[in-house]
Amino acid sequence: MHENLTIVDHPLVQHKLTLMREKTTSTAVFRQLLHEISMLLAYEVTRDLPMTAKSIETPLTQMDAPVLEGKKLALVSILRAGNGLLNGVLELIPSARVGFVGLYRDEKTLQPVQYYFKVPEEMENRRVIAVDPMLATGNSSAAAIDLLKGAGARDIRFLCLLAAPEGVRRMAEAHPDVPIVTAALDERLNDVGYILPGLGDAGDRMFGTK
Repeated sequence: MHENLTIVDHPLVQHKLTLMREKTTSTAVFRQLLHEISMLLAYEVTRDLPMTAKSIETPLTQMDAPVLEGKKLALVSILRAGNGLLNGVLELIPSARVGFVGLYRDEKTLQPVQYYFKVPEEMENRRVIAVDPMLATGNSSAAAIDLLKGAGARDIRFLCLLAAPEGVRRMAEAHPDVPIVTAALDERLNDVGYILPGLGDAGDRMFGTK
C-alpha cells in the first residue's frame, strides 16, 4: 500500500464519517458533516507546514513567536464535489489562495475529461492541497495532479474523505511524491467504479441532485 497514505482515525472524524455513510442522512446534514470533517482533516494535512519566527509584543513582553513561512497555501478543489471539502479547509485557513480543476468521469471508460482549470500564480512556491471527497479509481485525481504539476506545483498533498485501494495504488504509481490524507480506506470498487461500502455519490448527496 502507498507508504504516503495517512488515515485519520480520530474518534470525531470516524463518528462523523459513519453518520455521512448512512443513506438516511439528509442533504443538509450531509453537507454540514462534510464541512465539519473537512476542518478536522485539515489539521492533519497541514501538520508539517514550514514555520519561522517573528518578533512580537504581547501585553507583557517581547517574544519570538512561531508563524507560517513562505507563500500562502493553495487549496485546489477538484470539481464539483471537492467544494464540500474546500469550504471547511478554507474556514480554517482563510488566507489560502484557491484554485479549481474541472474534471468529470466518463461513466463508460471511467477516464477523466477536463473542462476547467484555474489556479493561483507562483504554484512552484506554494504548498498545494488538492481536495476531492472520493479517491475511487484514482484516474481523475492523478489527472488533476498532472495538471497541477504542469502549472509548476512541486509540494502537493491530496486530501480526501474516502479512498479505495485501487485509487491509492493508481496514485502511488502516477505520483509517489504526493502524500494522501483520508478518513478511511474502504474495501474495494464495485463494477461501475464506486467505492464499497462507501457513501454513494458525494456530489449528489452534497448538492441534492439525485
